[in-house]
Amino acid sequence: MNEMNKKAVQAAGDARLMDDFVRQNEPFVLRCASFTVHRYVTKSDDEWSVALLAFSQAVQEYSMDKGSFMGFAKLVIRRRLIDYIRTQSKYSAETAVSLSVLDSDPEEERGNIAAGKAVFRQIEQIPDDSLKLEIESVNYTFSAYGFSFYDLIRCSPKAEKTKKACARAIAYIIRNPLLTENMRNSKYLPVKIIEKNAEVPRKILERHRKYIIAAVEIMTGDYPFLADYMRFVREELDR
Repeated sequence: MNEMNKKAVQAAGDARLMDDFVRQNEPFVLRCASFTVHRYVTKSDDEWSVALLAFSQAVQEYSMDKGSFMGFAKLVIRRRLIDYIRTQSKYSAETAVSLSVLDSDPEEERGNIAAGKAVFRQIEQIPDDSLKLEIESVNYTFSAYGFSFYDLIRCSPKAEKTKKACARAIAYIIRNPLLTENMRNSKYLPVKIIEKNAEVPRKILERHRKYIIAAVEIMTGDYPFLADYMRFVREELDR
């Protein structure tokens, strides 16, 4: 029997052991919370309290037939935090605004809040968790490049001319599989090659690097809902 699994089973039936077990695993709980919400979580954050309660719940509900306790606990923490996030209107608005800047119309760019509300209404109409799961999945991919889905709020192009220039760069990468593979392996945007062959200014490529990388990953991955928001890119690829 795995030592950690054994301790979890013993802690479930002993209050003193439970307190010690939870205290010993606080760093693990913090890591799980930070990974789930994609930012550093401290003990002063609400997410910490949610994650700690989830860990205690995992101890009480764990049994050996559920496999590794740590894997089970990570799953419970993740589920509880996602449920908590869903109740936060701030998160919902942030998600909507993030989606709106993927490829909103120029008129919408004058007010991200209005655009975000419109997108959020679309999100609510999706009958299952497909979009949420896509965001979670693509976030894991983005983390390897050093940014998250919500960073797109700050780095997405706003002007139509800039959007079209970025779309040319994105389409060029997608149409050259070896370039896409090189980007994924190196975790860098091949600025010199794109600048020369797609005729996109270096300044635009460097300023909107995260957006271009994100768009390539979304358009070439299994993200149909997210890809649907990238109108400028789809139009460029269809040419």
